[in-house]
Parts: sequence; C-alpha cells; structure tokens
Amino acid sequence: MRKGDVELLAPVGNWECLRAAVANGADAVFFGVEKFNARVRAKNFMMDELPAVMKYLHKYNVRGYVTFNILVFENELEDAKMLVEACMNAGVDALIVQDLGLVNLIRKLSPDFPIHGSTQMTVTSPEAVQFIEPYDIEVVVLGRENNLNQIKTIAEKTTTPLEVFVHGALCVSYSGQCLTSEMWGGRSANRGECAQACRLPYDLMVDGERKEMGNIAYLLSPKDLAAIELVPELIEAGVFSFKIEGRLKSPEYVANVVSKYRKAIDEYMAGREYSPTKEDIRELQQSFSRGFTYGFLKGTNNKELLDGTFPKSRGVYLGSVKEVLRDAVVCELEAPLKRGDGIVFDAGRPEEKEEGGRVYDLRKKGSKVEGEVKIGVIEIVPGRHDVNLTKVRVGDRIWKTSDQELERRLQKTFDGEQAYRLSPVQVKATGKIGSKLVSIWTDSMTGNSVTIDSLTELEHAIKRPLTIDYLQEQWGRMGGSIFELTSIEAYFGGDVILPVKELNRMRRVAVDRLVEMRETPKKYTKNQILLPQPIYKKKNNDHPQLIALCRSLEQIRAACLTDVEYIYADFEFTTDYPKAVDMARSFGKPIALATPRIHMPGENGILKGMLRAMPDAILVRSLGAVQYFTEQKNIGISLIGDFSLNIANSLAVDLFLDRGLERVTPSYDLNIQQMMDLLEQAPTEKIELVIHQHLPMFHTEHCVYCTFLSEGTDFTNCGRPCEKHRVSLQDRIGMSHPVRVDIGCRNTVYNAIEQSGAEYITHFLEQGVKTFRVEFLEENGEKVKEVLSLYREALQGNRSGTSVWRSLKATNQLGVTRGQLIK
Repeated sequence: MRKGDVELLAPVGNWECLRAAVANGADAVFFGVEKFNARVRAKNFMMDELPAVMKYLHKYNVRGYVTFNILVFENELEDAKMLVEACMNAGVDALIVQDLGLVNLIRKLSPDFPIHGSTQMTVTSPEAVQFIEPYDIEVVVLGRENNLNQIKTIAEKTTTPLEVFVHGALCVSYSGQCLTSEMWGGRSANRGECAQACRLPYDLMVDGERKEMGNIAYLLSPKDLAAIELVPELIEAGVFSFKIEGRLKSPEYVANVVSKYRKAIDEYMAGREYSPTKEDIRELQQSFSRGFTYGFLKGTNNKELLDGTFPKSRGVYLGSVKEVLRDAVVCELEAPLKRGDGIVFDAGRPEEKEEGGRVYDLRKKGSKVEGEVKIGVIEIVPGRHDVNLTKVRVGDRIWKTSDQELERRLQKTFDGEQAYRLSPVQVKATGKIGSKLVSIWTDSMTGNSVTIDSLTELEHAIKRPLTIDYLQEQWGRMGGSIFELTSIEAYFGGDVILPVKELNRMRRVAVDRLVEMRETPKKYTKNQILLPQPIYKKKNNDHPQLIALCRSLEQIRAACLTDVEYIYADFEFTTDYPKAVDMARSFGKPIALATPRIHMPGENGILKGMLRAMPDAILVRSLGAVQYFTEQKNIGISLIGDFSLNIANSLAVDLFLDRGLERVTPSYDLNIQQMMDLLEQAPTEKIELVIHQHLPMFHTEHCVYCTFLSEGTDFTNCGRPCEKHRVSLQDRIGMSHPVRVDIGCRNTVYNAIEQSGAEYITHFLEQGVKTFRVEFLEENGEKVKEVLSLYREALQGNRSGTSVWRSLKATNQLGVTRGQLIK
C-alpha cells in the first residue's frame, strides 16, 4: 500500500455479491469466514472456499480481505490460529482485526502477513495510530465519528494508509464501544451479533418526566451514510481506502453503490469535475436508505444525524397523499414513478403493518398514463390485493421501495463473469531466420511477465514478413480473456515469417500463464508457535484491594469514609478533577483519574490537565491515551487499562502490559467461564476486575441533550442543557436508562439496573486476583457506603455473593457476554 493511492473497498457476503463487486470496479472486497467476524448473521464464506475466492479475485486483480473483527476468547485461540493459517495459505491479502491479542498472535505467527486495524479498534487520533504502528498494521480503519479536518490531521501525522467508511448504515455508538445488544438481548456487537438496539423506539425522560415528542420515537437510529459528494475532499484529506458498508445487503446493492463510487473516484483522479446527479442519488436511495447523511464527516450536527420517525430502509420519497379515491390515491410526485414499482404508505407508525405493494397503473385526471411519470400530480393505482385504501389517509408519506427496471439493469452487470476493465499487456518480440521467435508478455497491472518461445524456427519471408501491425492483428485477438494488447515492440534480423497457427498458440499460452501467475497464492512467512499455557497460581491470601469508582464529589467523600484502598474519579467534566484529588488526599486515599473513553485529535489538553492535577494513577480508556501517557517521560504515575481497551484474552493482556500498563481490566464481553479461562493463562496480580456497576451500553458522539433539548446543532450553540437537566431513555418495558455526558460532549447510556459479580468473588480470589472495583453512577453518599460495606464483607468471606446481589437488587451477572457464537 502506498500513500496517495486510492482504493474502493466493497462488502461481499456471497458469490453473487463478490461477482457484482468485481464487475462494477471494486479494487478490493471484504468478507467474513464462518464464525469469527462481525456479521455472524450473514451468510458468510466457509473456510474451504477461501482458495477459490482468492483465486477468483486475484484473476481480476482485486484484493480480498477477511474480516476477523471481533474479540477472541481464550478457549478460541486455537481455532483463531487455524483460520489465520488458512487465510495465509489461500493468499488472503489482509485480515481486518479488532482484537489486539489476535494482532499479537498473528505477529508471532508471521512477521509479514498483512493486518488491517478494524474500526472496532476505536482508532480516532494520531496517537492511536501510533500505538498500533509497532505491529506493522498495513491500513487503519478510522472511527466513523472522525470529521474531514480530523482525518486530515491524522493523515499528516502518519505514514499508515487510512480507510474511511463512505456509504451504508451508521452505528450510533462508537464501533467497539457498544455493549447494548448483549446487555438486553444476549447478542454482543463485539462478537458479531449486534441486535440493533439503536433501531428501537424510546421515550425521552427529562428530570423524571416523559417529554412529548410527537411521532419522534427512534431517538438513537441514525440515517445512512452517503459521502459520494465528498469524494474529492476525502481524497485531498489523505484517505486511502473508501469503504462501503453492507455485507448483509444484496448483490444489486453492491453493484449499484460500487459503480457510483467508482465513477466518482475515477473522475476526480482524472482531474475532471464531478458531482452525482439527482438520478444517481435516487438510485442509491432505492437500493437501501433510511435517509442520507454525511454522518460526522462535515462535523457534528445533531439535528441532521437522524430522522427519528422510522428505523428502517424507506427508499425514494415520492410525496404525500393529497386525496384518496375509490381505487387510487392522488400524489404530487417529487421523484419518477412507473408501473411495477413498489410503494409503501407511511402513516408514521413503522412498528405496525404498513399498506404497500406494486403500482398497477398511473392516471392523470382519470386517463391512463403510459411509461414513467417524472413529476406532477398523478393518480397512483395500487394492486387490488396489495393495498387496503380504506387504511390510507391524506398526509401519509409515499415511498418508492423497489424499482424492478433498476434491479434488472444492475443484475446484468454481474450476470456471468466479467472484468470491470481489461488489463493492458505489452509484448516484446525478437528473432531472426533460423532461430525461434522469443516473446516477453508483461501484465502491466501486476508487473508479471512470461517468456514464450515459438516451437518452430523463423523462416525467410518471401511474400508477407512479420510486422508489428501483423503481430498486433494476431496477438491482439484476446477476446474472452481479461487482457488487451496495448503495445508491441519487435526486433527481427531481416524479413521473417511464422505460421499463424503458431502465433495463436503463443498468445493462448501467454494468456494462460499470466492468469495462472495472478491466481497463484501469495507466500507469507509462517512460524511455529505455542499458544499460552496455564499459569499455576496459589490461592490469594493477601488482603484483597477494593476500589471505588465515583462520579461525584459526594460519592468520593462517602467512599473515603470507608476502608477502600483506592478511589477512581470519573467525572463528566475533567475540570473538576483537581477537587477530586484534593478531597481524596485530605482523607489519605490514593486516587486515579479516568480519561474519556474516546480520544480525538486536539484533545491532548484534557490529558495534560489530568497530569497537572497530580493523581496517583490514570485509568486509561483509549489507545490514544495509552500512547500519550506512555510517551511522557518520568511522570511517576501508574497507568491502569480499563474495559474499553477490549482485552478478552491473555495475549491482549501481555500486549498492554508490555506497553507500560501496570494493571488491565478485561472487557465486559467476558462471562464467568471466559473470564476464568483468561485468568488461568494471565498474570492475575496484574488483573483488575469490576464486580459491580451500571453497564455503560451506548457510547456515542450523538448528543441526546443537544438534539432534543436545544435549538442548537452542537456544543458551540446548544446552550448546555446537560448542565440543567438529567435525561434518560425509557425502553419498551419501562426501564429508564440514564444518559450522561463527558468532557467531549459524548453521551453514554447506562443500563438502568446495576449488575453484580459478587457470586464469583471466591473463584477470583482462588485464581490470585487481588484487585476488585465497584462502580457508582447516581448513588448518594449513604448508598455508596452501604454497597462498599457489602462487598468488603464478601471479599473477607463474611458474606456470600448471593446475599450481596440480592441485598442490592442487582442483576447477578458478570460482564455481558454469554458467549454463544452461531456455529
């Protein structure tokens, strides 16, 4: 990969999608293999298909990346190693990886097998890119929340090529930082089983009261990203790879989106002005759209990120119902419509069954209209058995949900096997009378060359000697292949001749060998390695350390009045951290300050401010913050890695400890069995476990306070409603989940009910764990003291874990994941 190149990267979930991507101009594709990827609900490729997939892609000079973008548990490392080796053997061009423990494994296995850092790594700053550079990460996929200016800043500070999502569904939460699906539905996003909890309806509770929102119910459901108009700006900002989301989408979707972005990129690279037409945008909407947005690429605009009235694909907006007739509806069209198109009537209740079907006829003032109607007042006659017009009302919005003509046109692009563009071939030929004709054929796209000699010797030409034009005529007949002959150089010692049959044989052999060279798998270095082995640990007889994470000064004061060994401060506004340090010191308690969960370009001032407060330790929550603090010289402060670093196996533990962290906190994606598996392999004196908390579920750049309690669009003009009100989101069963804001105006939605791992404390102590954390959210001082007292008794063996969680009415659960991957 070279900086300055541009790659168009397409999603493929099956062979049809793969052919659609290749035929419409993708430079590379990404796909999952069996269970280890972020789309386990999709129909993924099987491991034994890998050689055939890569052979097909490389024939057309298209790169193939396998998504390995989930967390890997300890007992899965052997299976993970097998898949990595299968990818290497098949010549896969790169693995897209989330888990830094897996990065550690791959680098032990091979120093040269390419790794791409997944967006699930939550890489959003130059420092985060620098953190993973020692592992020779070939490409980094930035978070969807990075805007153009931030992307440019990151690009200027690294030589690592950057990949950016440009089209498709948006996650409302930072990728890699969403724990909602598993908390509520037993399906973890970090394990490829996102249940799309962001697409559900919620009531907005403000200071405990339900706010009337009209038909706005989908408070966390973003529109879809469409950045085709920003292609020039993205290239100029330094983006290498343009990534399209959609491995659950159809081949028609892949063909449509890839072809549109291919044109946009090619036009810019050719120096021509380009902007998509209205028809281009409509066709993109037709394939899949919840409404289009630039996401965060042009900066944060909370008013434009979501619609709020529906959570699913709608297609193209046609207009609204002006009148309901006996067998038709009257509409003033804002987009073209024809017979056979699919439509749906949107009454503002997307959770209910909606009326819709095929257009049977179009009329103007009662007279039938043939062909497509572009705009204007039209009578739409739906199929008699499709739509119950008695349920359609004036004002209902009408959407065009399908276009059979467009689908047929897209299908033709990948009907069979074909190259998007033919590959140029150059030939050099030499020879003389009495010797063989020697030809060197060069595939200019790959640089591969083959030398083909004639089987017979050249003879003196009496009538028609070989010329460049004659060779061009014979060797240029490459129809049906992936090549085209673009130039010939020939040097002959006199007038020579060779039979046409032999010239044709040489051409066929050259083409076959050039194709064979493309299809031959790449060779990577492969080492023999041993996976981590269990570490013998004695039962921990030392005094276990109890830590209280507090989110207010009242909580800190209360915790300081107990026998906890350490205080962590996790405040919305880090400007209050000096007060937290002063209060802890006044009680003689050591204190750590928590960094924000996200680190963006230009936010090092927040981290510097934390150092100025002179805490005893820092609770580090992002790769960028780890890099920043470990670069500081002689700061004399302990660094503790938090759950958001997504440590799920002992190889990840080793990696972070090697990079300067004193202790690490495993990911909340581990259940009790997966946690015990990790503890058997890891140095447990370096592990800190959270045994009580309100699980932080959504963590998002989208600010609920700004969107629904302010006329503003971002922190510059919102009026700071978060300082005046407390907001929560009430789900369908009546649970209200608190929404808190951090110094970067990012929102965290916390689960309404706290969870407790108290029942497992004995197991952890037996494994040698010494450090346990209890986290508070909105508890008052008296509650803080009560909770800490209960957990101290449990750690001392004076109270059972069951008694603790029952006393607190907490969920008896550790972390979130139940660990079921679809087999």
